[in-house]
Amino acid sequence: MPTEIELKLALDLTATSALVRHPAVQALRRGRARTEHLVSSYYDTAGSTLARAGVALRVRRVGKRWVQTLKGPPEPDAGAGLHARAEFEWPLARSALDLEPLSATPWRKLIDKAAKRGGLARCFTTDFERRTIPLGFPDGTRAELCIDQGKIHALVDGRTRRAAIAEIEIELESGAAANLFDLALRLAEDLPVRVLTASKAERGHALVRGERDIVGAPVKAHRVALAGDATTSAALLTLVRECLQQIAANAPGLLDDNDPEWIHQMRIGTRRLRSCLSLVRPFASSVALDDLFAETRWLADVLGSARDWDVFVRETLPPLAAGVAQDAATAAGLRRLRARADARRRVARASARSAVRSARFQRLLLSGGLLCATRFGAGRPAVGSEQAEVLDGRADTFAAALLARRRRKLDRRAASLVRASPEERHAARIAAKRLRYVAEFFAPLFPKKRGKAYLEALAAMQDVLGRINDATTALRLASESGGAKDDSAAGALRGWVAAHAAALEPELASVSRRFAGAKPFWTRS
Repeated sequence: MPTEIELKLALDLTATSALVRHPAVQALRRGRARTEHLVSSYYDTAGSTLARAGVALRVRRVGKRWVQTLKGPPEPDAGAGLHARAEFEWPLARSALDLEPLSATPWRKLIDKAAKRGGLARCFTTDFERRTIPLGFPDGTRAELCIDQGKIHALVDGRTRRAAIAEIEIELESGAAANLFDLALRLAEDLPVRVLTASKAERGHALVRGERDIVGAPVKAHRVALAGDATTSAALLTLVRECLQQIAANAPGLLDDNDPEWIHQMRIGTRRLRSCLSLVRPFASSVALDDLFAETRWLADVLGSARDWDVFVRETLPPLAAGVAQDAATAAGLRRLRARADARRRVARASARSAVRSARFQRLLLSGGLLCATRFGAGRPAVGSEQAEVLDGRADTFAAALLARRRRKLDRRAASLVRASPEERHAARIAAKRLRYVAEFFAPLFPKKRGKAYLEALAAMQDVLGRINDATTALRLASESGGAKDDSAAGALRGWVAAHAAALEPELASVSRRFAGAKPFWTRS
């Protein structure tokens, strides 16, 4: 199928001239720029049948011409700002939809269903000016740098909703997609560019739903589609891209919304990425990977601090305050503690936003994309080596051996959790988390029913260990915020932590037994 591959970046309108004059662009420029006025109408059902399937249908006016385009869902190569979709185009004699050629595409049944259930109608319109600069790279790769500026319009209940378009598309015509990331990294050194995970179509549908522009809801990790016969290399590439996508997709919400879930989900994405990169380490360029590891550690530390303060202020202190409400002195001490903690929380949130707003964050995302585009960089194992055989071998074989090793490590640490020390429980929690990430990564390669039961048992144990750890973390945060100055408040918190841990021990024993009896889903027996 014809495939559109492009890297999308948001760019401040004030930086457009600097972009065109940038040395990296000038060095690659191969011909005159052209400017076009593009007006596109996107079609779907009232229930967004196409959008929910990841499909976009539009009719675009280009000068005096009309073109109809159908785009499919994201391809496995998508992620970290790289958009890869099947794309079909047909010239039209007029602006009306022509459903006949759509019947020759892989989404003919979806189109037929949409046409019969209420029909396809215009949902929103994009109206923008595109300046296109042809590019040529030293290795022969050809691309186009498109600078789009304009608006998205949606008429909803008689009122027009608008969102600005100010973005760059570096569209691959032929050659290696790694060049797109190389160029983007050079631009990110000097210009305020941001990785864009949402297409114009996705932004338009969000506008119709009344969601704030490109914010939507916090993005959780999802079950990655892995073919049963996927190679280890293909599986790892897909997983790294998905982790990068989760991190990037939560960035707009973290910057523009106060819901702590944005920080929580980006932190999960960052932890998952670190876990995934550890799997890639034997097969990747050590220089590229070491730099990326360092950057993910930086981001994880910033997000971890913000998340810890969110949990302390929003989840730990309120029930504690309610429990001591009758004791005036302790209640007053806890109010003072909460005020100090809330101030620390605001500082931690500001630090997280500053990090995500930085060029360093954009370079992290683009460097991850480049690692994938180069198939783990220049350090790929030599043909015929043991590592190369693992990469080219079946992913389910690789996953089964890895899962068995991680399970054995957790079994050793979880053997006596109820009687374990706080340090031993913390080590078990880390082992459970490492096993869970890998199990979630590779579960699609194995029978779904067995994987579901195992993951539920593992998640239940990790959840209890996490709640115990949150209580321990609360003591540290109280000390950092000056909680020791209020003896009654500090005493109440220590008592709550001890009682909380004791109350969780029966549940910990229960989930530990459940997990011990969970049958590994990666074995045939």
